Amino acid sequence: MPKSILPREGLTLEAAFAPLRLTILQPLLTGPLLLAAYQFPTSILSKWPFPESLQLLLHSTRMRTILSLLLVIGLLRKIHKIMNKLVSNNFTTDKTWDWTKEIVLITGGSSGMGAVIVRMFAERGIKVVILDIVAPLEALNSLPNVHLYKADITSESEIKEAADQIRKAHGPPTVLINNAGIGANLPILAETATQIRRVFEVNTISHFLLVKEFVPDMAKRNHGHVVTMASMASFLVHAQNVDYACSKASALAFHEGLSQELKARYGAGKVRTTVVHPTWVRTPMIESLLANRNFTDFVLEPETVAEAVVMQVLSGYGSQLILPARLGVVSGVRGFPSWLQESMRNGVNQVLKS
Repeated sequence: MPKSILPREGLTLEAAFAPLRLTILQPLLTGPLLLAAYQFPTSILSKWPFPESLQLLLHSTRMRTILSLLLVIGLLRKIHKIMNKLVSNNFTTDKTWDWTKEIVLITGGSSGMGAVIVRMFAERGIKVVILDIVAPLEALNSLPNVHLYKADITSESEIKEAADQIRKAHGPPTVLINNAGIGANLPILAETATQIRRVFEVNTISHFLLVKEFVPDMAKRNHGHVVTMASMASFLVHAQNVDYACSKASALAFHEGLSQELKARYGAGKVRTTVVHPTWVRTPMIESLLANRNFTDFVLEPETVAEAVVMQVLSGYGSQLILPARLGVVSGVRGFPSWLQESMRNGVNQVLKS
């Protein structure tokens, strides 16, 4: 079956505007057109079978202005992308990645989006170690380069025990993906202290414990990659999702702080860090939400997020991934005027109401 040109989610805004990014926002196209508009002799153009109106348009001041603006926008986009990559990776490259030898460790890899990430790495012949409290999906058991180690990632002693077994059997992991996450979907006043603590222990505290166990080897070799699965909830909180949003905001701060310490305290500027902010993802964690007829928010397929994570790791560079990309504007919400911030939160305060 031929691969669809549309994303798994159908016709999205990103897909609709992709042709524009590939054409009129490409400096390699608008640059020559602008040069032609200024330099191409009218006498030659008049000999071509173009309508006179088109000839006039190509040499009009309005066309030159439009092409100039498109060229500037295209160049700024390119510069923005290049600077993001350079600064996020400490202006360094690491050409030592050898995917026949790298080891990817992922938490919560037995099911949901984590299982998809595991499969995508394993199908490329990359060794994957799952750290989870449950056995993986049956489809993963048939892959010879996938290995499960059971551990509660909120327990320092269980992480330590599993880590020793992993290093003894496979060597130190070079990629750590902190993927495991949970949510309670309850108002603050309805949650127990145990439920609140559990959300923070899985979604945030475990990141500290796992990094303390596995990053020293990466820092020593100045080679590795730590992926932090955050959320769009890192930026915008929903009523009835406060504990989850708080834990994901702290996961973002953890990613930022880890990046700083790796280069400023450990001289490990080539250890990459990536933080991922997906919106709702079609996983078992939101099954009850998807069954609610009143829920109409955009939902990503787990394969879309998994593919973005895998391709980012394979690139050898760290980044901040916001999925879908159009929600990037939300990442700056806390710098918006207060009235606009609160209006945005008001706009989503009924999303989780059953």
